[in-house]
Amino acid sequence: MVVAVFDSGFGGLSLLYEAMKKLEGCDFIYFADNENAPYGTKSIDEIKALSIDAVDFLASKADIIVIACNTATSAAVSDLREKFSIPIIGMEPAVNLGKDADGDILVIATPATIKGAKLNELLKKSNLNNKTHLLPMPKLVEFAQNMEFNSPNVKEYIKNQISKFNSKNISLLVLGCTHFNYFKDSFIDLMPNSKIVDGVDGTIRQIKRKIDELNSKGKNLDTKLLYYSSKKQKDINLITPFLSRLDKMAKI
Repeated sequence: MVVAVFDSGFGGLSLLYEAMKKLEGCDFIYFADNENAPYGTKSIDEIKALSIDAVDFLASKADIIVIACNTATSAAVSDLREKFSIPIIGMEPAVNLGKDADGDILVIATPATIKGAKLNELLKKSNLNNKTHLLPMPKLVEFAQNMEFNSPNVKEYIKNQISKFNSKNISLLVLGCTHFNYFKDSFIDLMPNSKIVDGVDGTIRQIKRKIDELNSKGKNLDTKLLYYSSKKQKDINLITPFLSRLDKMAKI
């Protein structure tokens, strides 16, 4: 069973990191469209075209494709499922986890995800519009792509954005972009009383269900991983610093 994980850049590694631990016997392909990152500030039509191009490249190489990008899921997943026969699993902000939140909910994401119909549908379905605040944080994607996780510029940017809200009233922070998982330590410092969630675990559960549905059991004892950057196969060691950062974030 080969699972291809696609993102606009290195954010989707946060899903790959957990998937490699929890999906035994699977091989993985990670596709980062770094030449076209970030997606979050592009138009819907641009995001659709780039997503179709990426999935077209991966379709012959995998059994399941995971769109580990909230922005691409919001803009393109319906079109992708219509165009391709391969199972495609999208990723969404975990706003449904806010049903039991005592206080307000803050969703941080890219501008495209914030403006997209998908997020608004999720909030309406969960009846959470009245207690949810939406905050675009596009610069975090750029910081993550450049492996700038702890610089003064990063900390100042996050502080300035989060300070637009009274953090004491926020009981749940939803990371609506996979790139944002690299900055959990900064969010915890600024919002120590808020629970922080993302869509990774929910997406992995969907992958597991699809694997079971396909009646496929992984038999590989050693997981294989290939890394592509905008269709060009690259040295897997290039993503090691990102995985190391995610390992650190998982332990806090």
